[in-house]
Amino acid sequence: MRKDIEFKTEDGVTLRGWHYVPEGAGGPAPTIVMAHGFSAVKEMYLDRFAEAFAEAGLASIVFDNRNFGASDGEPRYEIDPWQQVRDYRDAITYAETLPETDAERIGIWGSSYSGGHVLVVGAIDRRVKCVVSQVPLASGHGNARRLIRADFLAGVQGMFDADRRARMKGEAPAMIPVVDEDPSAPSALPTPDSWKWFTETGKARAPSWKNEVTLRSVEMFTEYEPGSYAAFVSPTPLLMVVALGDVLTVADLALATYEQALEPKRLVALKGGHFDAYVNDFGSASTPAVDWFRQHLLG
Repeated sequence: MRKDIEFKTEDGVTLRGWHYVPEGAGGPAPTIVMAHGFSAVKEMYLDRFAEAFAEAGLASIVFDNRNFGASDGEPRYEIDPWQQVRDYRDAITYAETLPETDAERIGIWGSSYSGGHVLVVGAIDRRVKCVVSQVPLASGHGNARRLIRADFLAGVQGMFDADRRARMKGEAPAMIPVVDEDPSAPSALPTPDSWKWFTETGKARAPSWKNEVTLRSVEMFTEYEPGSYAAFVSPTPLLMVVALGDVLTVADLALATYEQALEPKRLVALKGGHFDAYVNDFGSASTPAVDWFRQHLLG
């Protein structure tokens, strides 16, 4: 069963999403809190994961990140990773208030950018009893240097600096496309598979998705190091799902982060690329997540 929900964050922004409850649930159920990655909205396949969890007896809170989709927040299309971490924690607090939630059995799931967020939240919020991090961003600094050619770095930094000076004068934040058909053109996610997935998925499933973010979002991406929290998730159980063909949140950085994590942990390696986890490799990504949550939340 799915119903629309909304809740306010600690700073008063209304976030909206879905609440999934397993059919026939006889009481409070283990609940998974989940949001999407960089600029994506919940309609971009999060329903499939939440449905798989519900079939296994797990409830879920699925929400759009602030400034995106159905959620409020300004400036629109800005992504502050630390604010999104705080919003995850507020979503956990909201979940605790629901009679359908077993507050002692809360898990978190994230993918791509939010796959990094759940490493941070799992490390600092002990209300979380189980973590699944799918195709995660491990290092913003390291990843940016894979995605941005070395001879382009000075120009990108110049764009950040110019935007900062303009904002100081009261001008609106500069914007940049999330993806571009030409991977050498300025965009936040400059890989061919990013262009294909976002444009095709947006057209088919999420017509409200818009191909732009603030330039400041990209600057904050380069400063964000969620993998540095991996060692602190323990003793909370951690499952990492890594796509070996991932050229967006590159696989070797994610694998190195997994090595830093302590037990209990498990690694699942997918054969495909970053976006295959949502479609072609959905079963290979979702089934281990279901099993991990069932093991550690349902026992």
